[in-house]
Amino acid sequence: MINIPLSDKKRVVIVGCGFAGLTLAKKLRNSPYQVVIIDKHNYHQFQPLFYQIASAGLDADSITFPIRKIFQKYNDFYIRKAEVKEINVSGNLLITSIGSLNYDYLVLAHGATNSFFGSDKMQRYSKGMKSIAEALDLRNTILMNFENAVATTDKEEQERLLNIVIIGGGPSGVEIAGALAEMNKFVIHKDYPELKDKKIDIYLLEGNDRLLNAMSTESSEKARQFLEKFGVRVMTGILAKDCDEKSVTTSSGQTIKTGLILWTAGIAGNKIKGFSGENYGKGGRFVVDRFNKVKGYDNIFAIGDISFMTEEKYPSGHPQVAQVAIQQAKLLSQNLRNLYENKTLREFSYKDLGTMATVGKNLAVVELPYARFHGIFAWFVWMFIHLMSIIGVRNKFMIFINWTWRYFTYDQSLRLILRPKGCA
Repeated sequence: MINIPLSDKKRVVIVGCGFAGLTLAKKLRNSPYQVVIIDKHNYHQFQPLFYQIASAGLDADSITFPIRKIFQKYNDFYIRKAEVKEINVSGNLLITSIGSLNYDYLVLAHGATNSFFGSDKMQRYSKGMKSIAEALDLRNTILMNFENAVATTDKEEQERLLNIVIIGGGPSGVEIAGALAEMNKFVIHKDYPELKDKKIDIYLLEGNDRLLNAMSTESSEKARQFLEKFGVRVMTGILAKDCDEKSVTTSSGQTIKTGLILWTAGIAGNKIKGFSGENYGKGGRFVVDRFNKVKGYDNIFAIGDISFMTEEKYPSGHPQVAQVAIQQAKLLSQNLRNLYENKTLREFSYKDLGTMATVGKNLAVVELPYARFHGIFAWFVWMFIHLMSIIGVRNKFMIFINWTWRYFTYDQSLRLILRPKGCA
């Protein structure tokens, strides 16, 4: 058994400390429960800025924060770094890499991972951007491709290494495409003068007929204009049908030679042993009711990206964005208190606070419930909201300094290739 002190309080175990798990845990401070947080990392990571780590715009420690530091002054809170292996739902027992743990209430908030829609080749040859480790690996690959491009005498190989294919035209795809295009325009030819006369092509493939499909047509078109202004080759209505280590074949029959395939096209829930197929819905997410209870269980909840809930406005489920996770966590914290006090539970209803995406300096699209705007004002709104959402005064300060420096120079000294000994 995991070493957790016994208590006369009922125990709430939270699996995952992303937006959903962190918000819930903080809201349960001074609650009548003992709280245990299980996470495979000892830090919280701010996912919306992964693309800036990948494009050498920020350092990794700027968007991470130690979980234990967050809960230093919380009473009857326990944190264990472990990976969940299985759940014995009949015995209310969580089985992890460091032992097992009993729970009274279990909250699954362990998020999602990349979904390659059954393509083994795409899973093998493309790179994702769903964790700090993946973002750093992506940065290393981008920079190594430039290093190898200046070292080779093979013109075809050089051309391949300088091509980047991004699959998926949602916010992540649009933002990383814009960041890489900025790097290409303002930095690469300074760092690598040998490439001054070489063409670096960034392809953005989207299967739908427009980018940012969850936003308005106007915002979608603005994002496309911004990207094309930076030289990104936007290809909508085109799927990536096949790939290998050195190329991508599209649904239009075109073969693009490339040194990097970046996958941002889909995500799926992280599955855990112990549940049957009927517990899972669209995208490998747990089917939950309006109280976030997993189908068939009264003491197991799922919130955030791992949960699939329908309501009248969202018959196909909620978007897998931070605001859904945060709002579900806040309501669940109240409902857990209501359970303790034998009060009626409240149903969840998502309040859309808006959607936004940035393309580059002074270029962003923002849609709020009662307003839409694009360009420089949208860009400042995007920056302000993201900066305020970061945990830690130091992190906010470091990001502000980096963004300010980048605004005037585009030339932070973060383009470092950091790999363990023995890696190329």
